[in-house]
Amino acid sequence: MPGLLAGKVVAVTGAGRGIGRSVALACAEAGAKVVVNDYGVSMNGEDPSSEFADAVVAEIKAAGGEAVAVADSVATMEGGQRIVDTAVNTFGRIDGVVCVAGILRERMLFNMTEEDWDPVIATHLKGTFSVFKAASVHMREQKSGALVGFTSGAGMWGSIAQANYAAAKAGIVALTRSAALGLMKYGVRANIVAPVARTRMSDNVPGGTAEMGEPEDVAPLVVYLLSDAAKDVTGQTYSIVGGRISLWNQPREIKSMFKDGRWTPEEIAEKLPASIGTDRLPMLDYIDMMAAKRAAAEKAAAESPVAQ
Repeated sequence: MPGLLAGKVVAVTGAGRGIGRSVALACAEAGAKVVVNDYGVSMNGEDPSSEFADAVVAEIKAAGGEAVAVADSVATMEGGQRIVDTAVNTFGRIDGVVCVAGILRERMLFNMTEEDWDPVIATHLKGTFSVFKAASVHMREQKSGALVGFTSGAGMWGSIAQANYAAAKAGIVALTRSAALGLMKYGVRANIVAPVARTRMSDNVPGGTAEMGEPEDVAPLVVYLLSDAAKDVTGQTYSIVGGRISLWNQPREIKSMFKDGRWTPEEIAEKLPASIGTDRLPMLDYIDMMAAKRAAAEKAAAESPVAQ
């Protein structure tokens, strides 16, 4: 029985390890010809190597699939273009791109340098743009295609010590929504996945995570979003952890206050707290939950017979 991606050509960035590798393998298993991109860098973006992309290509070919490696950085427009050009020149078309590539440079905001900021923005946000842009040229002409960007809870909630990463991931959400709106009339879709899975990067989440899945859990959702089964799905953000898939809301105004004419600062100071108030940061609830979880674990450990 043909897979959901039979006859399609898909490019996956950051596909040498972790979630990207699982996505590339799943796309091949679903029938796609795959461009495996991985610059092969360490988690902070250093020491590139092509061996990771080559190894995944070897896995796909050993299983009877078709794949080609591109060991190039998505942080340049030339790198993004070469990934798409490789798909078109090797397999004749490009039907889907999945942008997983990312790095981390964790710092508190007051300690963060330009050297910490720029590479993270370049790899995540510009790296998604470089591939989306190159692919959209072909997809517009062929009147079909699917773009999949990767964000995280940090991109929606913020982060204590990863302002660069959170800003990049929030930017990817806005970029992908904009792509969905701009390309809709050409039959091209764009969606976002926010995974929670055990990877090199997840080990650096400040305070840990309440839930944890595996990279292989994420791949089926991506395959679905790339397939014709999702032809009417665009501009959406889905999170996935283990066996749970969730739809995130679209930002909307939640409260307003009005007057005839222009507000003065004093009027705002008087009326806004009672009329509109504030909307609590979800991350604060998450921090409280994780603190309670740690406290309960410590109490249980202290009360266990082994601890006595």
